[in-house]
Amino acid sequence: MNNCGRGETFESGHVFEKIISLENLYVSWKEFRRGKTQKSDVQKFEMFLEDNLFKLYQELRSITYRHSNYTDFFLKDPKLRHIHKAEVRDRIVHHAIYRILYQIFDKNFIFDSYSCRNKKGTHKAVLRLGSFAGKASQNFTRPCYCLKCDIKKFFDSIDHQLLVNFIKKKIRDMSALWLPEEIIKSFSNIAGKGLPLGNLTSQLFANIYLNELDRFIKHRLKIRFYLRYTDDFIIVHRDKNYLGELIPQIDEFLRQNLKLDLHPQKVMIRKLSQGIDFLGYVVLPYYRVLRTKTKKRMFRNLDFRLAQLNTGKISRVTFEQAKQSYLGMLRHCHGFKIKRRILDICG
Repeated sequence: MNNCGRGETFESGHVFEKIISLENLYVSWKEFRRGKTQKSDVQKFEMFLEDNLFKLYQELRSITYRHSNYTDFFLKDPKLRHIHKAEVRDRIVHHAIYRILYQIFDKNFIFDSYSCRNKKGTHKAVLRLGSFAGKASQNFTRPCYCLKCDIKKFFDSIDHQLLVNFIKKKIRDMSALWLPEEIIKSFSNIAGKGLPLGNLTSQLFANIYLNELDRFIKHRLKIRFYLRYTDDFIIVHRDKNYLGELIPQIDEFLRQNLKLDLHPQKVMIRKLSQGIDFLGYVVLPYYRVLRTKTKKRMFRNLDFRLAQLNTGKISRVTFEQAKQSYLGMLRHCHGFKIKRRILDICG
């Protein structure tokens, strides 16, 4: 993989060849099928795997590939989300694009972008917020405030042409651009807008899109304590009035440059000592606790899994995996009493 510094574009012809190579398609298939081997559509594709992958390769190479229609359904996670599921062949293409483009674009992202990135994630973001709070408050000896923002209908509002233009900043050759553009324009809620929840590529495209906001806040506004997870972002500062003055500047940038709006009900300035609710945890001086809704949902799910185990619908191994995932969450916060309750329930 060629290096691509912040001020240069990638060898676009090589990008295209790497994306569509049979080797990349096969690795993408293996990554995609993980945990899905019992799905009927995956089994059907695998029956004639070599033929299907070679046909897909030929379509990509001849630029005759066209994305299929999506199947949509609703998923509660915990809020109700409208998911759009692509066909197997298309999801392999998503993986193939992601595997190559991630390496090109990720190095251009700011350090404190935490969603869908290697060695990042929710727990790292929450830890970083605690670190920011400690520094801004001089080790919790002075008042400290957090500006917490959310973008209104973010995935539904992403502008296709703007996103394509942002990708063009790093990749300019049409032979490499047409395929991401085909994926981007395979879905829309309204003309020219929207990315589907469910596509692996949507996660990368969202980071490419909001990297513009990240760089504005870090380099134009010169904000030191800023972090983002998808469309949720937080700025930490000692001056509450200063944070209030940032809101219209950020809102104007989003509207003028990204055609996005801040969510009016989800913009708030909160004192650290009151607790900062972020990604399932509440960050307080010196420690973190589970958010009440997260805790209730965890016990509700655990009761459901226990009932499934007792009726033979799931195995002990599956139940233990669920239990360990909840115990894993508690390693990142003060949760001794919750852990003891989980162990009491599970026996």
